[in-house]
Amino acid sequence: MKINSAEFVISNSEVSKCPQERLPEYAFIGRSNVGKSSLINMLTNHKSLAKTSGRPGKTQLINHFKINNNWFLVDLPGYGYARVSKKTKEVFQQFITDYFEKREQLVCAFILIDIRLEAQAIDLEFITYLGEIEVPFCIIFTKADKISKTKIDSNVAAYRKKLLASNWEEMPPYFVTSSTEGTGKEKVLAYIDEINTEVFKDLNSF
Repeated sequence: MKINSAEFVISNSEVSKCPQERLPEYAFIGRSNVGKSSLINMLTNHKSLAKTSGRPGKTQLINHFKINNNWFLVDLPGYGYARVSKKTKEVFQQFITDYFEKREQLVCAFILIDIRLEAQAIDLEFITYLGEIEVPFCIIFTKADKISKTKIDSNVAAYRKKLLASNWEEMPPYFVTSSTEGTGKEKVLAYIDEINTEVFKDLNSF
């Protein structure tokens, strides 16, 4: 997929105020400081479409960006920074759970995970949450340029083992990316393009 246009549409904290257009949406979410804004900018060929900051947790709203005039990229607030809780709905702001549970246009969520780190409880908690509410999702491992290929393979394998031990039948679809080097860009966009093709075959789904 080639990104020909990417424009900011709206920011808000209420699902009812999200765009009413019946276009497929792809939500990007992860722990604060996981490199989400950099990844979004890399995917869309824009240096500053999503605001990057050295201060984790700066994104506080649901941000909609229209891509190629036929789908939305949704930038969601990072979770888990300075407010870790054992209860999912206390960890994730209410409007975020409202978005995932009520937004009909959502077709896939991308959970961003720092490839350098061991599996974090809060990430596993969120993966479990999406599984429970039956939201399709993929994992995007970020910052792959920071460690060796061998370490990447080892960490992905460890994540797979952790998920399978948590009653997942198989490893969810995943992508290894680097915003600095552009790694994984084509694969992520091709995946979105594939889903869009299926969605637009059945216009009655929207």
